[in-house]
Amino acid sequence: MERRNFIKSLIAACLFCAGPATAAPWENAGNGPDYWAYLGPRNLACITGSQQSPIDISGDVSAKLSKLAVKWTGRGGTMVNNGHTVQINMPSGSTLTRDGEVYDLVQFHFHTPSEHRVKGKTFPMEVHFVHKNDKTDSYGVLAVFLTVGAKNEGFAKLAAGFPHKQGVDVDVKHVDPNGLLPHSLDYWLYEGSLTTPPCSEDVDWMIVKEPLEVSADDIAKFTAIYNNNARPIMLPHRRFILSSD
Repeated sequence: MERRNFIKSLIAACLFCAGPATAAPWENAGNGPDYWAYLGPRNLACITGSQQSPIDISGDVSAKLSKLAVKWTGRGGTMVNNGHTVQINMPSGSTLTRDGEVYDLVQFHFHTPSEHRVKGKTFPMEVHFVHKNDKTDSYGVLAVFLTVGAKNEGFAKLAAGFPHKQGVDVDVKHVDPNGLLPHSLDYWLYEGSLTTPPCSEDVDWMIVKEPLEVSADDIAKFTAIYNNNARPIMLPHRRFILSSD
């Protein structure tokens, strides 16, 4: 433990002694996860953090968690290929409430394969609904696993327009994000981080237990653009993973 902390301190010193240089572009390959922390001081948590995400959901503890209150307006937004994933930037007005805390839906995006695992199991894809709590300046991310099965109309509409070129905006106001939620919103809860730089540890992760079925053809439309944009599993470091009853 002391040796690991010493190494982290040494890395931090080396990164910061270089001064406030602009961070280099990051990737999931090339300048991938093992190198994110070295691309600039802003990304230091990617290697020194103790609550990094994603993790394997195992050893969870049953708890009386508050039900999730999802109040999304039913309006989509603008879809863009940002160079790391396909992301849908959302208009204001959609919220998620848990335990009295209100989060505003900012955007949602996709990873393949799934970033989180459940007792070692990986899913074909994972969608992250990223919410921001303006009062605490923290994030609440609702994660849903996507698995091969029946066609999902909402996902199919998005998949039909997934932009292959970076920076191309596609209007998806006709797509209701509520259609990307499974029937049950039972979930696991743990404290973690962003899974991309700067890997800041200010995220309440809510991992929905029930996967959502989507067609194999529509998954293939995403993997034709990004066939692996998932960060590797991180160590849990004795964090509690709570499971709703």
